[in-house]
Amino acid sequence: MTDAPALREAAFAELTPAELYGILRLRVDVFVVEQACPYPELDGRDAEPTTVHLWHESDDGTVLATIRVLTNGEDRSIGRVATAEHARGRGLSAQLIARGIELCAGRTIDIGAQAYLEAWYERFGFRRSGPDYVEDGIPHLPMRRAAG
Repeated sequence: MTDAPALREAAFAELTPAELYGILRLRVDVFVVEQACPYPELDGRDAEPTTVHLWHESDDGTVLATIRVLTNGEDRSIGRVATAEHARGRGLSAQLIARGIELCAGRTIDIGAQAYLEAWYERFGFRRSGPDYVEDGIPHLPMRRAAG
């Protein structure tokens, strides 16, 4: 594996079966297995024509980190931010978030952040936009990055 995994992006229809499998496997590994949150991972939003999937992959095609950018009318949202445990601390998710913001082309962006990551998302211009809530047993908060 190189020190600089490839940053990839594609709409759902452009994903190969292996890429889609890798993205979904990582999300299940992180959210369902590691965080012990049984939830409906396949929510239908991945396949929307305007959804953009971003991910880092290693030389052997292993997905190391992933996010998705969704269209919500005029606004956008970034979600399903996941990094493989062995790939954390390398700035991969930060690179994906930065690219996701670029893809949103000055539109308002919403995220549902795990509460312990509030300061991390603030680095990208996101600010708390409502009260805390619990989702799948994990404290979260809504955050928004104003259009600009």
